[in-house]
Amino acid sequence: MKKISISGREKKLNDEDFIVSKTDTKGKIIYCNEIFAKMAGYKVSDLINANHNIIRHPDMPALAFKIAWSLIQGKKEFFGFVKNLCADGSYYWVFACITADLDTNGDIISYTSVRRKAPKSAIETIIPIYKLLLDAEKKENLEASSKLLDDFLSQNQTTYDEFIINLQNSIKVKN
Repeated sequence: MKKISISGREKKLNDEDFIVSKTDTKGKIIYCNEIFAKMAGYKVSDLINANHNIIRHPDMPALAFKIAWSLIQGKKEFFGFVKNLCADGSYYWVFACITADLDTNGDIISYTSVRRKAPKSAIETIIPIYKLLLDAEKKENLEASSKLLDDFLSQNQTTYDEFIINLQNSIKVKN
């Protein structure tokens, strides 16, 4: 995969847009809709069989993906705000919901992600938090980032899920 130069230019989803993708259990894209391809700046055929991290923006803390994988591998839903990288170096923010797809035996066979436009207020709140988490990961490690998030949630007397849903519903929290 060629290195993408980050442009800092933001693209925005329309209010009615839904991005949908499905991956195998290793994160390889097995389905994506046209809105996903258009926003990411790829052809659908370029995304199929690519690892979903093809759109991972370097501003995203690894902790966000650790939380996502932990939840979905445990057959729980993940909700979160994600900054994605486009093929041309621009980016876009989404509110993501990722779920495990189960076979008739209850075994995970794939994952489905549905994303929509994230509220501006949520993005404004999450950016400085992600920066702190990412800085902790770079200076120390993932464990330091996790401790920072745990401390933040404890100080705000909330859980990760409550925090994310409140942001999506535009309920202010202190940061």
